[in-house]
Amino acid sequence: MRLTQYAHGGGCACKIPPGELEEMVAGLTPPPADDLLVGVGDDAAVVRIQGGQAVIATADFFTPVVDDAYTFGRIAATNALSDVYAMGGTPLVAVNLLGWPRDVLPRELAREVLRGGADAAAAAGCHLGGGHSIDDPEPKYGMAVTGIGDPARLLRGDAARAGLPLTLTKPLGLGVLNNRHKQTGEVFEEAIAVMTTLNRDASAAALAAGARCATDVTGFGLLGHLHEVARASGVTAVVDAAAVPYVEGARRSLAEGFVPGGSRRNLDWVRPHLDAGGFGEDELVLLADAQTSGGLLVAGEVPGYPVVGELVPARKGTTLVVR
Repeated sequence: MRLTQYAHGGGCACKIPPGELEEMVAGLTPPPADDLLVGVGDDAAVVRIQGGQAVIATADFFTPVVDDAYTFGRIAATNALSDVYAMGGTPLVAVNLLGWPRDVLPRELAREVLRGGADAAAAAGCHLGGGHSIDDPEPKYGMAVTGIGDPARLLRGDAARAGLPLTLTKPLGLGVLNNRHKQTGEVFEEAIAVMTTLNRDASAAALAAGARCATDVTGFGLLGHLHEVARASGVTAVVDAAAVPYVEGARRSLAEGFVPGGSRRNLDWVRPHLDAGGFGEDELVLLADAQTSGGLLVAGEVPGYPVVGELVPARKGTTLVVR
């Protein structure tokens, strides 16, 4: 059974568009607290606890991005764990979040989804303990994850500084290929391998390199997440389009019309703040492509991963430049 046919969207491309989300949560910031180190606007919440440690808490779930139930579970769990790695933390324990159309899809498929999630958690060395399930018209799966980190060595989304390079740890184009998979059933093994790769090693490498600012690239695309970082940090980000890596087949699939609606909405959101440098719509859509379980975007050079741009002093009205 093709799971992607039972959902209107797929993966992180089904997220509420960033502009709409900002309007929705405007004014809902938590009250100031000395021990709440990160409350909103980042990949996870962070609270300082006794013993010189911090608790990192996050939740992430979405509709099927691939048809295979086990693979869907692995991808969704890997994506949820990524938020802890994006903060420079280590996942400790997770609980499942499952929505399932119990009168439409067999329970055996739900079991396979959960098995995939359990295997991803095991690969991360993260305990998995139960969770919550509901009867839902569309299948959905993810996790709520709790981790720990060093309060003095967090990777934050508001700590970028002008003069630093930008490193990207996974290729883009996942949204385009996932859209093609949903429409045609074609399987893209490289895309699956990218989406099921934990960001654990990339996070450790970023911390070892002295990085203090990072985010993971998911539903808002490279441009969307980079806009958030640049805006929060008071800098402008310059993207070297030729240096950005892509999964094989992404450009061809874009040319053949396989573009998620979320990718175009991402581009529309950042366009007022974007100096496109003469690049055409196709290149910009790829840079804004809605990723699922994407890599880390790090302010700083991380050995072994490509540098895709740099941070410069803020330019009035412009957070993003593509050159």
